[in-house]
Amino acid sequence: MAFNVQKVKEDLCRWLNEWFLENGPGCNAVIGISGGKDSSVTAALCVQALGKDRVIGVLMPNGEQSDIDVALALTKHLGIRAYVVNIKDAYDGVVNAAKAGGVELSDQAYINLAPRLRMSTLYAVSQSHNGRVINTCNLSEDWVGYSTRYGDSVGDVCPLGKLTVAEVKELGTYLGLPDMFVHKVPSDGLCGKTDEDNLGFTYAVLDRYIRTGEIEDPETKALIDRKHKANLFKLELMQTFPYEPEA
Repeated sequence: MAFNVQKVKEDLCRWLNEWFLENGPGCNAVIGISGGKDSSVTAALCVQALGKDRVIGVLMPNGEQSDIDVALALTKHLGIRAYVVNIKDAYDGVVNAAKAGGVELSDQAYINLAPRLRMSTLYAVSQSHNGRVINTCNLSEDWVGYSTRYGDSVGDVCPLGKLTVAEVKELGTYLGLPDMFVHKVPSDGLCGKTDEDNLGFTYAVLDRYIRTGEIEDPETKALIDRKHKANLFKLELMQTFPYEPEA
């Protein structure tokens, strides 16, 4: 399917401008910066739409982060304000307090704790700097639930949520971002594996399936369909009991 990158870029910038006018005139865009394609493209879009003085990048390593230099390079390339907030003490505090309270955390709880602490950090920075938190998830990740609920799956506004990984990369290149930001091997930076290792299939296969419905391997199709169905709840608002008082 055709992807008109120039039109998408212009429409996205206009849409972001309109959203901020309605939901926070003069507010700043606060973005968690990893140095990967999604946060890089999101930050570049916000700079185009709002100006670099209204974009704040927040780097949140959990102790040592081997690729933090890439994230710092992105903030320098765009000329935006940047804060480094190491979440290691907060992470260890929760883990140790849980142990002291007799709670045995599961492996998945350990993995998801960091992105949830990062989102809390983003909102703390946002509330302290007249900001709005920008979600950086893309359609491909959302399709199979590759995000943490109440972690990187949330925010105040989501520019890339309807774009596949391939489309995000094309947009990043069109925005003039160097390859080191657009084509960095995707990883959550938490468990030591790439996104594709964790998913069990490539984004190229997933993107094609999303846009065309075409896929060769029936096992991969079944895996994608299963992940999609199991994780739809992450994209929905919390359900509330539909109680209505009797007249």
